[in-house]
Order: sequence, then C-alpha cells, then structure tokens
Amino acid sequence: MAERTRACTACHGAQGRAGPDGYYPRLAGKPAGYLHNQLRNFAQGRRHYELMARLVDPLTDAYLGEMAQYFASLQLPYPAPTANNAITPERLFKGQQLVTQGDAARGLPACTQCHGVRLTGVQPNVPGLLGLPLDYLNAQLGAWQTAQRRAHAPDCMAEIVKRLPAEDLIAVSSWLARQPLPADTRPAERAPAGPALPEALRCGSAPELSVTAAKPLNGGKP
Repeated sequence: MAERTRACTACHGAQGRAGPDGYYPRLAGKPAGYLHNQLRNFAQGRRHYELMARLVDPLTDAYLGEMAQYFASLQLPYPAPTANNAITPERLFKGQQLVTQGDAARGLPACTQCHGVRLTGVQPNVPGLLGLPLDYLNAQLGAWQTAQRRAHAPDCMAEIVKRLPAEDLIAVSSWLARQPLPADTRPAERAPAGPALPEALRCGSAPELSVTAAKPLNGGKP
C-alpha cells in the first residue's frame, strides 16, 4: 500500500506527514473513518478539488477504505507548530475561549466537545485539529462558509461557521495552529462526556458505511 499511495504522498508529504506548502494536510494517524469519508466526499462532490476527484474516481469504495486504514495506521511524530501570522494576544485569547469553552450566547459548543479534549480527534470519524497548517485551517473554514465543503445532513460545521464572523474564525485557526501536540497524539477512543448537542449541530459527516466493514489491510497490521 505504501507503493500504491505514492500519488497521495506526492502532495501530502512522505508517509502522509503533510505537504510543505501549508495547504495539503497530514493524513498519517487520522481516524480511518474520517479519512474514508473524506475520500468519499471528493468522489461524490461534497468536497471540491479536481486532482483529488480524478484520483479517487476510478477506485472502489473498499479500496478507499484500505487506503484510509493504511494512513490511519501510521503513528509518526508531528513537527513543531510554525504559525506566525500577525494577531493580537486578545484575539488569540478569544480563539482559545471558542475552542475550549464555546460561546453559549451564540449556541456554539466548544471545539473540544466533538474533536476531543486533547483536540487530537475521536475514533472513528472525527479528525484532530492540532498539527494542521494555518493556511489549511483558514482554507477549510472558508470552504465551509462558502459551501465548497459540505457533509451529509445535518452539516454541523456549516451551521457552526454561520454563527462565527471572519475575525473569530481567524482567531480560532490562529490559536489552533500555534498549539504543540500532546505527548499522546492518537485520537481519543470516545467523545468527552457532556450535554447532547442540539439537533442542528449534530453531525452527519460520519460515513454511510463503516470503514471496518472493508477487508483489513494486511490482517489489520501496519
């Protein structure tokens, strides 16, 4: 599979560690369900990038699942954060508040409520938010705002970004891109305990089919 995914690593970096230009995210160690679902989203038009669409179009869903499992199995060290955009300490603090506490007045949950207390993601379908380049974070939040990135209904991220002005989105991405990774970078096994999200913010972005239904790659070994 390492040989078969050379087309992926040409952009996403060796072993899926992330591309050098800040726009191609890390694949290594992400939850397999999340990776599988994003490949489906490109194939089915919910995410828009022509090169990705052409790469995945001829592949079967089972094969996409094997690719997802392969990259999910790679536990590799993360680089130190490099974000250095100009932003005031007050705006960074606002970003930290939104990520860790949310904003009850606007009906916004904390990012940690879905993405895990350590912000490294939650198995099997929720990605981590740390270790991502600032440009990529900004691009994806912008894509949610403009409907260039979508998920199965209910589309929780689309609803969340509607409630955040651009300056708050930049505060969130700027704070996230400055955070070092915890010692344990693996996705959490379950979401943190807390009140149930309102119906509008429940997320339909989990795969329609379980990634575990695909035949395990090499008997489930990396």
